Amino acid sequence: MVHTKADPMSFPLIQSSILHGPKDLRIETRTIRPPNNEEVQIAIRATTLCGSDLHYYSHFRNGDIACQEPLTLGHESAGEVVAVGPGVRGFQVGERVALEVGLPCGICTLCREGRYNICREMKFRSSAKGFPHAQGTLQERLNHPAAFVHRLPPELGVEMGALLEPLGVAIHAWRRAGVREGSRVLVFGAGAVGLLTAAVARMQGGDVRVVIADVDAGRVKFAVENGFARRGYTVPRLRAERIEEQLANAQKLAGEIAQVELEDEVLGQVDAVFECTGVPSCLQTAIYVTKPGGKVMLIGMGTPVQTLPISAAALREVDILGVFRYANTYPAGMGLLLRAQRSLESSQDVPRFDKLITHQYNGLENVETAFQMAGKTMDEQGNLVIKVMVGLGGTEDQQAKL
Repeated sequence: MVHTKADPMSFPLIQSSILHGPKDLRIETRTIRPPNNEEVQIAIRATTLCGSDLHYYSHFRNGDIACQEPLTLGHESAGEVVAVGPGVRGFQVGERVALEVGLPCGICTLCREGRYNICREMKFRSSAKGFPHAQGTLQERLNHPAAFVHRLPPELGVEMGALLEPLGVAIHAWRRAGVREGSRVLVFGAGAVGLLTAAVARMQGGDVRVVIADVDAGRVKFAVENGFARRGYTVPRLRAERIEEQLANAQKLAGEIAQVELEDEVLGQVDAVFECTGVPSCLQTAIYVTKPGGKVMLIGMGTPVQTLPISAAALREVDILGVFRYANTYPAGMGLLLRAQRSLESSQDVPRFDKLITHQYNGLENVETAFQMAGKTMDEQGNLVIKVMVGLGGTEDQQAKL
């Protein structure tokens, strides 16, 4: 039998990590077609694991969104262009790129307004919301629309390219908050997204003062020592059954956070709270600690139904704004990472983005081990687990950068 170029049986074979059920990862072989007219083909070099990936890995679902078919996970990724579609201009084989993995329709009102992150027809890699599912990046190669591929500057390695995806969430949240120079900001949650959100605030200049709060004292210490926040606050673990007790605890906690000492004064009520945990007590506290006219940004995808002191927000015109993924953030993210990297040469008082990737594994055969580590807060040696990265293939030089 003679195969034509378009015959799927003649397509190259690639290896993919595929989730078939809770904690049921298998390495399987797929074919990959050539990129179409508007695509580039990318060899994936680095993927950092996200909390949503971990939910799918552990439960084969993410909240109410259940997988309906086997799914390749991973969406925080960068790689190398290995083929270019005939209609694509501006990309060359061998270039390092970051992937923006949300695929909107491009024609609806929201897309035309630049808010494509909330497009109703959005397909997002490694998400089971759409069917068939948009397969993720924990595979050797994939074809991706060139419009959502971003060339990396020479100074940024693929590991920083992978961080552009979660960094986009932080940039989008900052833009929606509209915080001014000289503002005081509180970030709840010192996980990866909280740290990135605090970093974006710190990199704005204009004497923005950033305090980060978390129940994990080690994460708070990490944030302050590595330039993500000026000050930190370790949140006590308070328990209360009745809503009256919960709100009283939240008011008390807000008062304590307001007394956090800065260089020359106390924090006081803040201009904006970036809530990155989704924990009800944190969101309740966020409303109380925000000054009149301030904003509470909902970033963390936690408890879906909560009881909030809504009158405390309404009577002081505290705006509560949702944040979902990102739109048009990758160029700004690359600029921010470059500024931080260059500033390290003259000052240590900038966020150390390179410290976020705490654990690295190479090869699809180690994806399961990577997920097991991502589900921990500390490794066996007592080191913090912030971001876990999986590296795939590449040249010796690229692997060194991992």
